Amino acid sequence: AGTAGDVIAFADYAATWQIYNVTVAPNGTDKIGSQNLNVVLITEGQSVTFVYVDSTQGWINTMDSTSNVRGGISICASVSGACNTLVTAPCCANVKIATFTGPGSFTVNTISTTPAENTIGYMVVAGGGGGFLGAGGGGGFREGRNVPIDNFTASPLVANAPTNAVTVTATAYPITIGGGGASNTSNGGNSVFSTITSTGGGRGADYQGTGNSGGSGGGGGRDVSSTSVGNSPPVSPAQGQNGGGGVSSGPNSDYIGAGGGGGAGANGNPGTGNSLAVNEQGGAGGNGVANSITGLSVIRAGGGGGFTQGPPNPGGAGGSGGGGVGGQGTAPNPLSNGTPGTINTGGGAGGGSPAGGVGGSGIVIIRYKFQ
Repeated sequence: AGTAGDVIAFADYAATWQIYNVTVAPNGTDKIGSQNLNVVLITEGQSVTFVYVDSTQGWINTMDSTSNVRGGISICASVSGACNTLVTAPCCANVKIATFTGPGSFTVNTISTTPAENTIGYMVVAGGGGGFLGAGGGGGFREGRNVPIDNFTASPLVANAPTNAVTVTATAYPITIGGGGASNTSNGGNSVFSTITSTGGGRGADYQGTGNSGGSGGGGGRDVSSTSVGNSPPVSPAQGQNGGGGVSSGPNSDYIGAGGGGGAGANGNPGTGNSLAVNEQGGAGGNGVANSITGLSVIRAGGGGGFTQGPPNPGGAGGSGGGGVGGQGTAPNPLSNGTPGTINTGGGAGGGSPAGGVGGSGIVIIRYKFQ
């Protein structure tokens, strides 16, 4: 009900009228803009002011704005899926970190009223390749950030350029986490966030083959000096590096130095040996790369080390960033399995005989400003 000169104002406090409508009803026979009818406010961010004039016109709207200055509305998001987390970054009180170690969804419930804040940082690491005789390659490693808004320390793959950041809208983004490749069998699985797909690491080679291509390439078997291809399919910046080749020696090729798997930051090393059947050594895995997207510097996506057969050298070392260690067998009893890549790093598996290790699973991390 109104008397002449009364003023009533409404403002969309939470910018949600498009979801939670507001109905304004005149009292009895009173009117709003000369009509004895309700008014429904449905515009996000709207504010209106009514002044009561007289019984003919009733309440007159003297102000209607959808461009109110609204301070500090940033992204509001949630995560789903077992063991996935959403926490405030230890380094920054206005930044959230969503970490996915398994499948789930990253749901943007509300976008920021500052458009630049809707371009967010991420790291997507695929599963590492399984080992065979040659080592598995590290999972593909891709990242992006929005330098003016949130300048965390990125890996050398991105360096200081504000490249590859993803702009989000108010929707749900399904997350895929690549599993590690199976022993003697398969490449790692792909990891996916929005438009970003990181490719699983290549499987290590069998006894006389080249390692598989992938995010990073798998290591070669015996008598195969050729290298496998990393960054396959190609993206820019590159998501991984090539695997190393392998060698063998001795009268029955009993002495083997299998190739190391490629890592996100370096090629896998080739196996070594000579015609005298001494000093065989599985190649070390290529190193992964570090970034501080979580607030702490962590290395991921290292390649596995190649299998060594023949004394006295050990199996090839795993690359930094979760790469597994190659097995070490001594002829005529060459049995020594490779070790697995570290879970949720995308580390490639170590090569071995009769079995290589299992690749490490991948991980997806998303970083954004929430206030």
